[in-house]
Amino acid sequence: MDKYSRYYGVIIFSVVLFLTMLFGFNILSSSIHKCINTNKKLVTTEQTYSKKLEQKKIVENKLERIRLDSETMQKRLYAPLDSDLGNDTLFFTLYNDLIEIIHSNSIKIKSMEYIYNPDDDPFVKFSKELYFVSEVDMELVSNYTNLGKFIQEIVQYPYYLKVQSVDIKPYPKDKKILIANVSIKLYARTTPEILPEDSSAN
Repeated sequence: MDKYSRYYGVIIFSVVLFLTMLFGFNILSSSIHKCINTNKKLVTTEQTYSKKLEQKKIVENKLERIRLDSETMQKRLYAPLDSDLGNDTLFFTLYNDLIEIIHSNSIKIKSMEYIYNPDDDPFVKFSKELYFVSEVDMELVSNYTNLGKFIQEIVQYPYYLKVQSVDIKPYPKDKKILIANVSIKLYARTTPEILPEDSSAN
């Protein structure tokens, strides 16, 4: 046995070296595998984010076209059926329609503020006695599809209104959710509208 004792050190060293290389290979293989998976996830995330940015741009362009169209569309102003109903009643009618459109498209209202007869509005400047204007500023929580449907219904609303601005930002924790700041002006006549057939009947 003594004649082989001088090889024990070499054998032990070789075994330790082999185990070390095997352990190192496993660690390296695991690291490479994790790196590949991380790169795949990164590519998928970037593709998803790029797709969402593209969807956001499409929605923003659509909303901008709708906003411009709303300014040029020829629609009648909302008019009460009875005289002397007051601005509160006029606002409630238009406001209720707006809320119904929002809820029907499964959109959540985070906040809402309104201003009666803003001084810079042309209708208000012309006559506060003849026209009532309500500026409604809303912060809405939605997705791309429902927000697009909401704006489409706003454009199809039978009475004249003005989409002043729409600012969309993805929710930081979930890019599929949007935070939209929307400003809309609602318009109404303060007295019943006299249509041509009504005047001819007298």
